[in-house]
Amino acid sequence: MAIWNLGSINADMVYTLPHLPAPGETLAALDLQQFLGGKGANMSVAATRAGSHVCHIGAVGPDGGWAVDRLLDYGVNTDHIARVDIPTGHAIIAVDRQAENQIILFPGANRAITSDQLGQALTQAASGDILVLQNETNMQPEAAKMGRDLGLRVCYAAAPFDAAAVQSVLPLLDLLFLNEVEAQQLQHATGKSPMALGVADVIITLGAKGARHFSAETGEILDIPAHAVTPVDTTGAGDTFTGYVLSGLDRCLPMPQAMALAARAAALMVTRPGTADVIPDLKEVQEARF
Repeated sequence: MAIWNLGSINADMVYTLPHLPAPGETLAALDLQQFLGGKGANMSVAATRAGSHVCHIGAVGPDGGWAVDRLLDYGVNTDHIARVDIPTGHAIIAVDRQAENQIILFPGANRAITSDQLGQALTQAASGDILVLQNETNMQPEAAKMGRDLGLRVCYAAAPFDAAAVQSVLPLLDLLFLNEVEAQQLQHATGKSPMALGVADVIITLGAKGARHFSAETGEILDIPAHAVTPVDTTGAGDTFTGYVLSGLDRCLPMPQAMALAARAAALMVTRPGTADVIPDLKEVQEARF
């Protein structure tokens, strides 16, 4: 099977700071590093490194050739990444000594995906393949509907969170990923608990407390604990978790095993500075000692 990812591609500029800036405060950075990032790119790399075949659907600007080359080097299929005349998306990420972060995001080319591009990609998907979306590109409702019509398992990572964006695809979803704050915001917007959203599987990540799975089919709630580590940078942990869960499901692992493997990958990820470039591979995750 394959994972199809309608996902963002960003240049992540990571500034190490003594503390996160207050309003009006000017700070000198202690370090600067550039990484391949974007929630979409992170998930594509994570799922590929976890052992799946991943096809990325996205767009970069004239300055984004390096990002496509990097994804290709990591084993991601890049046939459906368009080159457009809008600058590549980028993020300015501030990280303090406690590994907390603030992020400023410029969408750029990520919002320039066309319906023709999307259709040409997804018509090559097979029934039962996984389609994953995030809220960093355009064409989300169109992709979700097309995925449902084609018999794909439609998954959505609701970040950056926007209640209207989630609700526009909610009836079409098979799996929804939220963090704890996003889950509260969605419940406030809909008046519905995770079990009542009409989505077969809902996963809520809880940071250092782990993750929780809600199964609408069985009514069961499953808690997967996090591993205790000393974090260095939490920026790509959620995307790594999501990519590993999707890969586990793609490789026919039961949900508890897919989530447990993803929790190990996320724990290892937060011990490393950076985003897509430092996501651990399956062998590293399996051999890690916590």
